[in-house]
Amino acid sequence: MNRYLVMAMRRPGFDPAIVQPHKDFLEGLRAGGRIELSGGFSDQSGGAYLLLADHVDEALAIAHEDPAHLSGGWDITVYEWQAR
Repeated sequence: MNRYLVMAMRRPGFDPAIVQPHKDFLEGLRAGGRIELSGGFSDQSGGAYLLLADHVDEALAIAHEDPAHLSGGWDITVYEWQAR
């Protein structure tokens, strides 16, 4: 599996009610062994998670199921991350 860095940045006027469903989504991915790390930024602008997937299309499909993405209140960007 490859690593993908998913950046989830809040847009102005995002719905705070989406934060818990977003966290629940991440916990489901973690339970399934699909996330190595996740967390919010201290300035409350958003956060990131390190997603495991076979290819970028799979990573994008997973990230686009995130309630943060589905709500339209966050910008979700996926990068293939060749970290060591």
